[in-house]
Amino acid sequence: MARSALADTTPLREHPHFRRLWVGQSVSAVGQQMTAVAISVQVYALTRSPFATGLVGLFSLVPLVAFGLYGGAVADRVDRRRLGLIGASGLAVLSALLAAQAFAGIHQVGLLYAIVALQAACFAVNSPARSAMLPRLVPAEQLPAANALNTISMNLGQTVGPMLGGLFIALWSYQAAYLFDALAFSASLYAMWRLPSMRPEGASTGKRASVLDGLRFLRDRPNLRMSFLADIAAMVFGMPRALFPALAAVLYGGGAGTVGLLAAAPAVGALLGALFSGWVGRVRRQGLAVLFAVAAWGLAIAAFGLVSWLWVGLLLLAAAGAADTVSMIFRNTMMQAAAPDDMRGRLQGVFIVVVAGGPRLGDFESGLVAQLTSPAVSATSGGLACVAALALLTARYPGFARYDARHPTP
Repeated sequence: MARSALADTTPLREHPHFRRLWVGQSVSAVGQQMTAVAISVQVYALTRSPFATGLVGLFSLVPLVAFGLYGGAVADRVDRRRLGLIGASGLAVLSALLAAQAFAGIHQVGLLYAIVALQAACFAVNSPARSAMLPRLVPAEQLPAANALNTISMNLGQTVGPMLGGLFIALWSYQAAYLFDALAFSASLYAMWRLPSMRPEGASTGKRASVLDGLRFLRDRPNLRMSFLADIAAMVFGMPRALFPALAAVLYGGGAGTVGLLAAAPAVGALLGALFSGWVGRVRRQGLAVLFAVAAWGLAIAAFGLVSWLWVGLLLLAAAGAADTVSMIFRNTMMQAAAPDDMRGRLQGVFIVVVAGGPRLGDFESGLVAQLTSPAVSATSGGLACVAALALLTARYPGFARYDARHPTP
């Protein structure tokens, strides 16, 4: 019984290409999260403003949206392996630039914003290509397990990365965190290099890629559309990460180490949720599971804003992270089960805009509300707004709660 509750590692054991990509992604995810913490702490140290820290999210949002849609369309026309290599190489170069500016002692907020925007553009090119390859790397029946393993990989980065980032900043300043990130990308580049050619099946090349095809595909697919909208509600209204530097300093009396703990707590919960995800393959009402998970996220974030004890706040953030893992596993599986191969890149482009763009817009929203009120009020009001938005969406799309994995209807 206990063994069946643990994550299914069959895709790692049986599929070498998936295994290499998973390991490379795990290592590079640690470096990326170290950089995210370092940028947040550096901007706050330079400005002492939660609003300026929240602007980090806004500066990455526009290129993420634009290049996410375009990168997804291109991924349906060209070799996805090559496109992934280009995106990962760009991210490695930008991490090296961050290290260079830190070593040079430049520390200009405008430069940090510009690099963040370029990172978002490269990430938006790399991620849809990498994600669209998954159904070609493992058989359909192993997709839930593979998505759970990818969630473990992501949350290993979000757990270990912020803690290492805070430690590296405390011991050696920003340079070490940025430099580690640049070196960590070599693992991801190697894994991508070992993959075979991944040209889309059934797609024509040589024609202009249709950037909006993913959105048009979703127009008449209410269940998939609702899966995106539910995550937008969670991330835009209930994402408190831009508040962590201010909360660490003002509420908890800590520094970079406390920021690292706050940033890592949701990932710890998410990691535990993914590690004990053996049950997800038995769930048929996947839409209902997403609704419960998003509601749990919002309530946990609302409660986080009400407490002043660090350990309680960390537990609530961990609970929110566990709920987010459940939502992500089922949303990924629903999309991959319904989409044809020559549409997966475009849908992954839309998905990455939502998954990565939503939190960045959430950074701006939470930073703005915190500037007008306080960081604690911003967290609580955001969590409650998430639950309210989810209730309105459920009323608008009642069929989503009846989604049956045995008969997937997009």
